[in-house]
Amino acid sequence: DNTRNALAREGKLDIQKPEPFTGRDPRKWRIFLTQCLTMFQAKPITFQLESSRVAFAASYLQGIAFDHYTALLRFDPNNPVLSHWLAFTQEFSSKFGVFDTVAEAEENLFNLRMRDNERFTTFIVRFEREAYETSWNYNALQFALRRALPQRIKDVLRLVPKQTTYDGYKVLVTQVDQRYWEDRSENTAPRTSWNTSGNTNWQAGATNGIRPSIPANPANPAPCFPLG
Repeated sequence: DNTRNALAREGKLDIQKPEPFTGRDPRKWRIFLTQCLTMFQAKPITFQLESSRVAFAASYLQGIAFDHYTALLRFDPNNPVLSHWLAFTQEFSSKFGVFDTVAEAEENLFNLRMRDNERFTTFIVRFEREAYETSWNYNALQFALRRALPQRIKDVLRLVPKQTTYDGYKVLVTQVDQRYWEDRSENTAPRTSWNTSGNTNWQAGATNGIRPSIPANPANPAPCFPLG
């Protein structure tokens, strides 16, 4: 009864379905996977079996990606790709995904820029979406984030105490950006100077006690980016 009730509740959830994946654009494979995982997370009872997950994802395949799946069904029906989620994702990632996801993410991160009319809380989501895929440490990420900021934020950051941690830097930039939009909403000119005397919130308090460890070597390729 409990399982039946849980399935009934999950059936009422209106979760966005994945966009069909054709295999033509490798960059869309990661998006397709994320959309599938969102569905699985929202409906864990419905998709508790790996075969159910594979069948669901396969139902949104089209074009050459669907042709490959049906070929496996016809000529290799015992292939684990058809019943195990990890095997399925590995197979289709190798054939239809980006060949080197880390290199792509690093290039995207290097070229990413925050638009002048964009809020930082929106931009940091785009920034960290790529950062998840890299093995950059906090120093490297902070450098990339700093160079991606618009001039209106950089001008203010020159006037306030520097942050030495990635999380602290994000908090500081968030504060600066929020004040900018507050000034805009009040129909006043954005402030170009800041009174930081006696204000420790810009430095010690900005991280709210969060001070992640930073490798001594900024070029250290070892993964140390536990976002989320």
